[in-house]
Parts: sequence; C-alpha cells; structure tokens
Amino acid sequence: MEKHLLDPERLRTIPPQFSWIDQRLVRGHYIERLSHAADALYLFLVTVADARGLSFYSERSIGRLLCMAAGQLAKARKELVRADLIAYHHPLYQVLSLDGPPLGAQRGAGICSIKEIFKRIGGAP
Repeated sequence: MEKHLLDPERLRTIPPQFSWIDQRLVRGHYIERLSHAADALYLFLVTVADARGLSFYSERSIGRLLCMAAGQLAKARKELVRADLIAYHHPLYQVLSLDGPPLGAQRGAGICSIKEIFKRIGGAP
C-alpha cells in the first residue's frame, strides 16, 4: 500500500525533550480530556506509526491488540480526530503535530480579534 501524508503541514518532528510522545499531551491537558480508550489508541498509533506519523493497521488488528470492540474503537478514533491529534482516512491514520491549532479549535476558525475579522472581510487596516 502506498502511504501519503493526510496533512503535510502537520508533519510531526521530534519534540525538544527528544521523545515521540510529546510532553504537551499532559501540559496541554489533552490526556485528561480524552477517554481511556482514546488515550490507548493514541499511544498505540504513536508507537506503530512511521517517522511521518503514518500507520495503516486494520480496524480488526487494532481492536484485537487493544481489546476494543469495533464501536469503542470508532468512538475513540472520532475523539482523537475531534481533539485534532490524528487525521484519519480509511485505512490510513496520521498522528498530527501538536504545533497546530489549540485543542478544540477547528482549522480556520476560533477566537479572533476584531482587527483580524475586519482584515478577513477586507474592511480594516
């Protein structure tokens, strides 16, 4: 299977503390906001992904290895996508860099200053 980056702008790199498991998962409160199933899936994906964060383990294999039913695995995956920690397009997963938007923010959306809003609509300096 040919693998390709799902989000090239979010290619992960080794964080300053020299670990693939970024300490910002704890400092940024990601871990405490996720279910245990989502935490387990994230750890699994970080562990099996290649240097670009890509993995294409099958649903059946992941479920078997993590002792998760299909519904629980799907829920955990949706949670990680919603938290902007992974990108997913069946059957490919990409563990995303934590340098992206803050937890809960959608790309291109979020809190902006009035100046930024007017700049976007072309009505301010």
